[in-house]
Amino acid sequence: MGSSTGRHLLCLASPACLLFAAAVLLAMPGLTAARTRRYSFNVTMATVTRLCVTKSVPTVNGQFPGPKLVVREGDTLVIRVTNNINNNVTFHWHGIRQVRSGWADGPAYITQCPIRPGGSYVYRFTVTGQRGTLWWHAHFSWLRATLYGPLVILPPRGVAYPFPKPHREVPLLLGEWFNADPEAVIKQALQTGGGPNVSDAYTFNGLPGPTYNCSSSNDTFKLRVRPGKTYLLRLINAALNDELFFGVANHTLTVVQADASYVKPFAATALVIWPGQTMDVLLTAAANNPPSRSFAIAVAPYTNTVGTFDNTTAVAVLEYYGAATSAAALRSLLLPSLPAYNDTGAVANFSASFRSLASAQYPARVPRTVDRHFFFAVGLGADPCQSPVNGTCQGPNNTRFAASMNNVSFVMPRTSLLQAHYQRRYNGVLAANFPAAPRTPFNYTGTPPNNTFVTHGTRVVPLSFNTTVEVVLQDTSILGAESHPLHLHGYDFYVVGTGFGNYDASNDTAKYNLVDPVQRNTISVPTAGWVAIRFVADNPGWLPALYFYLHLKREFL
Repeated sequence: MGSSTGRHLLCLASPACLLFAAAVLLAMPGLTAARTRRYSFNVTMATVTRLCVTKSVPTVNGQFPGPKLVVREGDTLVIRVTNNINNNVTFHWHGIRQVRSGWADGPAYITQCPIRPGGSYVYRFTVTGQRGTLWWHAHFSWLRATLYGPLVILPPRGVAYPFPKPHREVPLLLGEWFNADPEAVIKQALQTGGGPNVSDAYTFNGLPGPTYNCSSSNDTFKLRVRPGKTYLLRLINAALNDELFFGVANHTLTVVQADASYVKPFAATALVIWPGQTMDVLLTAAANNPPSRSFAIAVAPYTNTVGTFDNTTAVAVLEYYGAATSAAALRSLLLPSLPAYNDTGAVANFSASFRSLASAQYPARVPRTVDRHFFFAVGLGADPCQSPVNGTCQGPNNTRFAASMNNVSFVMPRTSLLQAHYQRRYNGVLAANFPAAPRTPFNYTGTPPNNTFVTHGTRVVPLSFNTTVEVVLQDTSILGAESHPLHLHGYDFYVVGTGFGNYDASNDTAKYNLVDPVQRNTISVPTAGWVAIRFVADNPGWLPALYFYLHLKREFL
């Protein structure tokens, strides 16, 4: 490993999250920031009441959700974090490329050691070549259940949006509320080896709305609009575990951006957004005499798991100015027509609508040739029952659930991987032998193999700087086929192909879109299907690259 200068190192994570982390050891030309914007994050406990449950939750500056960060493309952000809670904490700036600033990315034990109680840490990074909606969140255990907020990147001054200028811009964070302490929920799941208990409600900007017991009009987010005006909704799925359908009754939405990348505008009445994804949509209020003065905005889950999930619907309100929606009227609002919770076809059709803008100003620089191919079989496996609770484990057949990629489940290091690289101390921390494909191929979406146990390790893939990479992510049915959201740290990627069943290179490659595929940082591997992504490994610094989101209560941080 000592001779790895000039390479990336990509590492798989996590027994829960599956992380595949990156290191680039080359320098790039310096970048000049347009302006430095400074924020202070005071992480402290605050009392919050939802669903008649009052509890103390971690917050930033006493706010739930946390404060909005606003920058322009080219600006430098400096955020000083002071940790005044009893947990370790770090923060991730979700979707920021972190060019030459990998130490500011935030994943605990990957790019930094956690910020201990009473400690502080300064994150400093420049926003390079990005504009749109991103977000920030805690990146330690399940603290991001309440530690999250929007990160809005405006274009440089004098540069217009490639769509009509909206009358107003509104961040809309879709989250979850747990009556229990989320840290206790994940702790119990890790002890038992089963899936964690589900959330009690979905939320709009922290508010669950009128569809839940003991939730009043004061707990309902209201978006007030003027007739004929157009609004830019900056949607963020900050939920821990849930893919969500979204819609506004009697209104059509126009999608214009995904994960801070412009897309060819398209209309939709129902959207689906995965955990970690962002989406900018235009909503135009009726010009004259709408059929009502108040309309429901709703989210509901999409899932195909055989396990339990939060099968509820949360509601916010679109109110035309002059309306005053009473508590009784809130509960009788007509909901938007959303697909059934398991409508995979609707999800596939919506996802297929995304295309990069691919204009002269915003080109789609899709790698046409590939230097390194990877095939990663992702999904759930099992670990033997060790240290059982009450003599048993709650995974299948008295085992413990374990997420894996190519049958490798990540072992969290005790030394930050970036620190190990800086000190050139790799032995005992990581191994550069992660498999580029499954050791033993099988019918990934068919009958599962008899042995479902996974292996463990902190294993990485070395990549030379500027390598063009293709990764095919294949869902498996080992312990039940289901979709898997994944996020790429430090890079955007192009989604060049997707399909159902087992990936077939001889046929599926010919169907790739290499002209205007959508550019994202978070994607979902479809249920019993596959997705192919491409990117150029051109970002210096040790950055986590691919990891599973906390998904369907089985893959844990």
